[in-house]
Amino acid sequence: MTQPDPLRRVALTLATARVPVLPLRQGKMPVGNCPACTDNACGGRPNMKAAGPCTCPAPCHAWAAATTDTRVITSPGWAPAWREAAAVAYHPGGAGLTVVDLDNQDAITWAKQNLPATRTVPTTRGQHWIYQGTMPSANAVRPGIDIKSLHQYARWLGPGTGRMTALPPAVRALVVKEETTSARRGVASSLAPALWDRTVATGCRHTERYVRTGLEHGLALIRSHTESGAGSQAFGVARFLAAQHTTCPGPCGLDAIGDEITAAAVLVGVPEPYARRAVANGFRTAVEHTA
Repeated sequence: MTQPDPLRRVALTLATARVPVLPLRQGKMPVGNCPACTDNACGGRPNMKAAGPCTCPAPCHAWAAATTDTRVITSPGWAPAWREAAAVAYHPGGAGLTVVDLDNQDAITWAKQNLPATRTVPTTRGQHWIYQGTMPSANAVRPGIDIKSLHQYARWLGPGTGRMTALPPAVRALVVKEETTSARRGVASSLAPALWDRTVATGCRHTERYVRTGLEHGLALIRSHTESGAGSQAFGVARFLAAQHTTCPGPCGLDAIGDEITAAAVLVGVPEPYARRAVANGFRTAVEHTA
């Protein structure tokens, strides 16, 4: 028997560790679909977003073809792909992982300031931060940041360094879906939020002026993101404001604060369910960091 080539050896090692793998050609691209799978004529793989019946023996359909079956990896159907392979990729979601792909130094700096430390893998231009847990994948959640998990592949660049930690709400909040167009001028939010004041915060240790000043500053930040990013801002504002009240005896009227944050995000085009989820995640993260 001939020995497998170096890339296939890497793939077999990963598959043995229950990490689904696939070959990549030049340019970090998966191999092209075979004629039977072109334009999804086969109906797609069972694990794709729209489940289909495809059982093609070739590595068609990119991340959806990733496997831990060593017999498939060394099969004749995969042999042509390995001959042109330039790298090995893996399916993070299939391994129970999420990769935060940081494409430049600015993105890395942002992550260090806003996300919990975890296992880190150097890339050509930045870093992969790897968390335990899965979530929807999304590109360009922030400048230079992609999320690779359930429906994407990531290039294998080594095991990395550092202790892998659980997927935090701060990463999940990055995939809050937002409208990319601003609200029409003169159209107010359909929400009628209860405004925060001292009457709903009888146990708060802060002055009304202190709370309202911080809240108005946060609302202004959200409203300034008229093109994109308002959902992420809503998460950050909710987390910051909630953290100011973790030592108060309560109640502090956080429900009213959350309503105002949600309304500000909806005003610039964030769908209300996603805005509310971002706020809830922000509040929860603040509590978890002080627990």
